[in-house]
Amino acid sequence: MSLQKELEIKMQFLEEATEHLNTLENVIVEAKTHRKIDLQKINAALRAAHSIKGGAGIMGFRSLSDLSHLLEDSFKVLKSHKNSLEIDNSLQNLLLSAIDWLRQIVESISVGHDVDEQWINTFCYPVFAELRDILGEPIPEDAMTILSPESNPQEIISLLFKTEVEDYLQRLESLLKQKQSSILREEMVMMSSQLGGLGEMLQIPAFVQLCESIIQHLSTAVSDAEVAEIAQLGLQSWRNTQSLLIAGQLDNLPTTIKQNQAEDYYRFIVSPELNLVNNTPSLEENVESFPEFTHITKRENQEPTVRVPSRELEQINDLFGELTIGRNTVRLQLERVNKLIRNLNIRVKNLERENQELRLSYDKFSLQLSTLKPTYSQLEKDWQWEDTHKFDPLQLERYSELHILSQTVTENIVKIQEITGDITVNLEDTDQVNRLLNKTSRKLQNSLTKVRMRPLSDIMERLPRALHNLSQEYGKKVNLQIAGADILIERGILEALNEPLMHLLRNAFDHGIEDTQTRIAAGKPEQGLIEINTVHHGDRTIITIHDDGRGIQREKIRSRAESMGLDTEMLANASDEDLLSLIFEPGFSTSEQVTTLSGRGVGMDIVCNNLKLIDGKVTVDSVPGKGTTFTLSLPFTLSVARIVLIESNGIPLAFPTDTIQEICLLEDKQILPAPNGKVINWRNTLVELINISQYLELNHKLNSKLNGNLNNIHSTSSIVENPPRLAEKIALIININHQLIAIQADRCWDEQEVSLRRVEGNIPLPEFFNNCTILNNGRIAPLINPAKLLDLIAKTDTVNPISQPDFSTPFLLTKNQKNSILIVDDSINVRRFLALTLEKAGYFVEQAKDGQDALFQLQSGLQVQGIICDIEMPRLDGYNFLIRLKSYSHLQHIPVMMLSSRNSEKYRQLAIQLGAKVYLSKPYNEHELLQTLKQVLKSSSLNE
Repeated sequence: MSLQKELEIKMQFLEEATEHLNTLENVIVEAKTHRKIDLQKINAALRAAHSIKGGAGIMGFRSLSDLSHLLEDSFKVLKSHKNSLEIDNSLQNLLLSAIDWLRQIVESISVGHDVDEQWINTFCYPVFAELRDILGEPIPEDAMTILSPESNPQEIISLLFKTEVEDYLQRLESLLKQKQSSILREEMVMMSSQLGGLGEMLQIPAFVQLCESIIQHLSTAVSDAEVAEIAQLGLQSWRNTQSLLIAGQLDNLPTTIKQNQAEDYYRFIVSPELNLVNNTPSLEENVESFPEFTHITKRENQEPTVRVPSRELEQINDLFGELTIGRNTVRLQLERVNKLIRNLNIRVKNLERENQELRLSYDKFSLQLSTLKPTYSQLEKDWQWEDTHKFDPLQLERYSELHILSQTVTENIVKIQEITGDITVNLEDTDQVNRLLNKTSRKLQNSLTKVRMRPLSDIMERLPRALHNLSQEYGKKVNLQIAGADILIERGILEALNEPLMHLLRNAFDHGIEDTQTRIAAGKPEQGLIEINTVHHGDRTIITIHDDGRGIQREKIRSRAESMGLDTEMLANASDEDLLSLIFEPGFSTSEQVTTLSGRGVGMDIVCNNLKLIDGKVTVDSVPGKGTTFTLSLPFTLSVARIVLIESNGIPLAFPTDTIQEICLLEDKQILPAPNGKVINWRNTLVELINISQYLELNHKLNSKLNGNLNNIHSTSSIVENPPRLAEKIALIININHQLIAIQADRCWDEQEVSLRRVEGNIPLPEFFNNCTILNNGRIAPLINPAKLLDLIAKTDTVNPISQPDFSTPFLLTKNQKNSILIVDDSINVRRFLALTLEKAGYFVEQAKDGQDALFQLQSGLQVQGIICDIEMPRLDGYNFLIRLKSYSHLQHIPVMMLSSRNSEKYRQLAIQLGAKVYLSKPYNEHELLQTLKQVLKSSSLNE
C-alpha cells in the first residue's frame, strides 16, 4: 500500500472516530434528564467505543485503542447495572472528561503530532482509573450481554451472522468476481479487523483467531495474486464458519486458512451454473423473538456510503457549472436557429409570391407578342425550330429562355421549401432532446446538491454538550430541544453556520434564561427551555432559536444606544424592529458587566457577519417576560442561484430573485423629487429611487482597440443574445429586511437559473458584489448583494464620480511598472513554464506565440521593460524579430534576451550582432536566468 493511500485511510478513520465520540458524548449528555441510560443508547455507545478501539488498533494508534478499551469497559458495567446504577453529575462529568481526552488524542493525531506517553500517563489515565474505581471491573459473563442480556446468545450469533457477516461476505464475493485487485488488500484488512472485533464481542475465540490469521497472511503477501488467493481462502473459511455457527455447532471452527483449497473454491464462487443450497432456517423464524435487537434490521434501509474528498466534489460542481453554461448556450443557439428558420420561411414565401408575379407578367408579355404580325422578334427566334410556323400558337406552346429560367426558379423554391421543412422537423426533434437534456441536467443538479450536503446534526450535536457545560458552570437548569436536525445543508453553509449557532445558544442561555429563583417568582418552570427548529421554505432553510426567558428589554437597548452617542429623538421614534436590530451592531451589548460568557458586544456581530458571507439573514423577535426568537434564513445552495438580469449603463448585473418584490416599467411622470434624491409612487407608497449606474463609474476609458467600440456597448448582443423582456426603463422593487428601495435600470431579461463563480484575485470585488455568473455569450455578470448595496447607499450622501482622464492614444502602462516582461516562444508549454518562473520572482508576464505576434502587441500599445525571445519560430523567427524591433525608434530601447536550444557559438554571435543583450541556452538554470535578467533590466534603466 502506498504511503499516500495509507495516510488517506488513517484520516478517514479519524473522521469516523470523531463521529463515534460525538455519539458517546450525546448518550452521556442525554442521560442527565433521566439519570439512567436507555438500553438502546448503551448499545450505541458500546458499538462506538468498540469501533474506535478496533480501528485504532489496526491503524497503529495504540494509546487511542487502549483508552477506548477502558471506556468500553465502563459502558459494559453501565449496561450490566443499568437497573441499579444511577448516573449522577459527578459520574456524568467524569465520563465526559474521558471522552474529551480521547477527542484531544484524535485531534492531535489528525494534525500530525505524536502523542506523548508521559502526557497520557499524567492526564488521561487518572480519569479512566477514577472511572474504574467508581464503576468497578466488568465481569466476564457481561461480555455476551453487550447486545442483549435477556436473549439467547446462540440466537444472537445466528442473527448477526445472517445479517452483519453476510453483508461482508457478499461484498467480498463481488470484489473477487470483478477482480478488483487494486483495493482487495485494503478491503480484506478492513473486513478481517471488523469481523474479528465482532467475534471478540460475541466471545468466539476461534473466529477471532481465523480473522487474525488472515491479517497475518495479508501482511506477508507481496503480489496481487497472493492477495487474491488469501481472499479466496478467507472467504471459504468465513463461509464455513458462518454455516457452522448458524447451525449451532460451535466446535471444530476453523482457526486458520489452508492454501490448497483456494483454486477449487474460487471456481465455485465464480461459476454461474452452481447454486448455493441454503439448508439453514429462515431468518424470519428467529428475528421476532428478539425485540431489543430490532434496530439491527435497520441496516436493510441504510444505503452504503463512500467517503469522497470535498475538493473532488468542488471540482465536479465546477464542471457542472460549465455544463449549465453550455446547456444555456445550446438553448440559446436553438432559439436563434428557430428564429432564422422562421425568417427563411418568410423569405421563401415572399420569393414564391414574387416569382408568381413574374410568371403573370411574362404570360401577359407572351400574349401580346402573339397578337403582333407574323414577323417574329429576335427573342422568339431564339426558341423556334424550322417547322414551327406550321403550327398555330394555340396548337403548340412556345417557350423562351426566360420561361425556362422562371420554371427553374419555381422548382428551386419548391426544393428550398422541402429542405426548410426537413430542417424544421429536425429542429423540433433537437428541441425535444434539449428539453430532455434540461430535465436530466436539473435532476443531476439536485443529486449533486444532495451529495454536497451534510445533515444539520453535524453541528447540532455539539450544542447539548456546550449547554451541559454552561449549566454546570453557572448553575442554571436548561433543557435543549432540537427538531429538524436531519435536514441537509450544503457543506460550505454548514461550516459557516457553526459559530453563529454556538453564539446564539450562549446568548439564549445568558441573556434569555433567568436564574432559578427568578423563574419560580415569575411563575415559570424551574428548568428553562431552548428550542431549535429547522425547516425548508422554498429555496431557503429557516432555523429558529427560541428561549422562554425574560425577553429583550427595549428600554435597555434605547439606553445603551444613547450612551453610545445615537440620536435621542431618533431612538424615541424608532420602532421595536429597529431597536432590536441594534443588537447586531459591533460592540453593542446590554450586559451590565463583562463576564467570560458575554458583555463584550462581539457575539451578535459575529453572527451577522458570518451569515452575510453565505448570503444569510438573521432577524429577532422578542416578547418581554415570554422569551426571544432568532430566525436565520439561509440559501439552499451557494453554487446555483435564480437571478434576474438587468442592464445599467451598458453593464450587465444579476439580482437574486428572493429580494425582488416586483419589476415595473418606469415612466418619467412616476419619478418625484425628494430632499435627498428621487422617489417613485409604488402602490401608494413612496419608495426611494436609486440609479445604480452612479455607483459603477469606471476610473478610465476603455481602449477601443482592445475592448471594442464603446458606441456599440449598448447593443443587445453586448449583454446576451436573446432580446430583453423589457427594453425600456424599469424599476426593481427590492425588499431588504422590510425596507423598500427601487433600483433603476435600462433593460431587463427573464428570470433564469445560473451557476455562480467565485472571483479570486489580488483586487477584491466591490463589497456590494457577491461572486459572479457567466452568461451565454461568455460575458461575466456580477451578482449584486442588495443588502450591501443598501449599506453603501446609506453611507454615501453624494456620489462623486472619479475623474476620467482623456486618452487619445492606446492605453499604456505607467513608467513606474519596471518589471513587465514579454516572453516570445512558439511552444506554449515553454511559455507557461518560463512565465511561472518569472511570476514567482515578482515579474508581470506577457506572452506572444512568435515574433510577428510580439511585434503586433508592442505596436498596439503593450509596454514592457524586457523581452525573452526564442530563435526558431513560425512566421517571424527570433533574428528577424530583432531586426524589425530595432527598426522602430520607440521600441529599439527594449532589451532582448535570446533563449534558445541552439548552443553553438555562431548562433550566439549573430544574435549579439543583431542587438540582443544576452544569449542563454535551453535548458536554463533558474537562478542564472533571474540574475541575468535582473542585470539586463538594471543596465537598461541606467542607460535611459
